[in-house]
Amino acid sequence: MQRPYADVDVFTAEPYRGNPLAVVLDGSGLSTDEMQRFAHWTNLSETTFVLPPTQAGADYRVRIFTPTMELPFAGHPTLGTCHAWLEAGGTPAHPDVVVQECGAGLITIRRDAATGRMAFAAPPLRRSGPLEPEVLAEAVASLRLDPAQVLDSAWIDNGPGWLGLRLATAADVLAIRAGAVTLDIGVVGPHPEGSECAVELRAFFPKDGMTVEDPVTGSLNASVAQWLVGNGTLPRSYVAAQGTALGRAGRVYIHTDEAGQVWVGGHSVTCVRGTVAL
Repeated sequence: MQRPYADVDVFTAEPYRGNPLAVVLDGSGLSTDEMQRFAHWTNLSETTFVLPPTQAGADYRVRIFTPTMELPFAGHPTLGTCHAWLEAGGTPAHPDVVVQECGAGLITIRRDAATGRMAFAAPPLRRSGPLEPEVLAEAVASLRLDPAQVLDSAWIDNGPGWLGLRLATAADVLAIRAGAVTLDIGVVGPHPEGSECAVELRAFFPKDGMTVEDPVTGSLNASVAQWLVGNGTLPRSYVAAQGTALGRAGRVYIHTDEAGQVWVGGHSVTCVRGTVAL
């Protein structure tokens, strides 16, 4: 069966400079095994399948797969799927607001007509608080860091399983040459005052026995903001850079509203549009 399909580059307004996402715009009738097999074939960090909603208030439902497993939530698939759904003619119940149903529940996505960006409401952390000493030691060793370089650390898991390490500078973050990682690790450090971006992020995780770096990671940026805006380290609104070490130019726009809700935003651009046989 031919199904509508798009490849979307997320967290960039310039094609091929963000994080790519495969979107199957009609996943009806596909089994979990069939979805997982296709996600393994695309070999992108995530592949999504759009389905009719099952919860009241949702505009559509999405299932999110890495090449090896299904995720309850992930950031760049949320924005990229919404972008593709709207481009394909999806009509939300309320103008400029889209409600996505996923494994983490209902996620609100706002559209800003002035900037062209979309932003999702970060879901609550599933796990927070200090890292266990042995976990911290393993994370530090796997990134080949000196323990003294880590100024702060925490569990910042909103679905994928992230833990966070804060370093002194963005230069320290960009200097990392990771070894074999067995954990999902996010690293953040500040750029000099007055720079275009407030912080630099990098995201590392294991895949098929290898260490993989994600180009731009919405879920990690969401949980980093909840962690570091929450403790006063970062301001309520800022721009984060990610993907620099990979030759990308991801930009993630963070805003924390008066109610304390973190919004994670960015541009998306469609690079491939057509059909896929599934």
